[in-house]
Amino acid sequence: MIRCLAIDDEDLALELLVDNISKVPFLELVAACSNPIEAMKVLQEQEVDLIFLDIQMPGLTGLQFIQSLTVKPMFILITAYEKYALEGYALDVVDYLVKPVALERFIKAANKARELFLLKTKAKETDTAANNSYFFINVDYSLLKIVFADIVWVEGLKDYIKIHLKSSAKPIVARMSMKAMEEQLPSSMFIRIQKSYIVSKDYITAIRKNSVFIDALELPVGDGYRDSVAALAGRAAE
Repeated sequence: MIRCLAIDDEDLALELLVDNISKVPFLELVAACSNPIEAMKVLQEQEVDLIFLDIQMPGLTGLQFIQSLTVKPMFILITAYEKYALEGYALDVVDYLVKPVALERFIKAANKARELFLLKTKAKETDTAANNSYFFINVDYSLLKIVFADIVWVEGLKDYIKIHLKSSAKPIVARMSMKAMEEQLPSSMFIRIQKSYIVSKDYITAIRKNSVFIDALELPVGDGYRDSVAALAGRAAE
């Protein structure tokens, strides 16, 4: 699933955008925002792969919003003005849609984003595999080696994370965001089940509708992650 964000200051346009997103099976809407400032708050708390973005908005324009981000997801620009197309492509956007957007054209743009997303995911997994199944993390002024196979689960605590290891009764505590941690871990081995939890697939012993178990430990599954957890179990989310 591609987790996406919709941004448009016009209520009707935003409603139509949300409706189009709902019709594409591989898109998952994280939030719909009426301005970039509201969207920034969402990006601080949620994982977003793709943003559908209006250009002409009061205050901060769509193009200014893109330029303000240090970590950039994919973007598909949506506007009533063709004149911004060249500038949009200069910012390496996936596609540029002119209102009113036909569903067929919207799906074509979404498919382009999906192709790019799959390429990036494959490249990430290849890079991870080439890294000998471990990474280093800064802990107490030292770089500590963490082996992927030793990680049971990861817990997010605001600006910190706890890494629970099979080899140690005491978790490793490091100043790091969950997003940065998730980027370090191969998706073939780990699954994010909630905003604050990432779990090793190998250590999951049972799955329920709203929970994942690691032996006697029960961890909650967030609403936005139920589909991926259900897919891991080989069934559809209820």
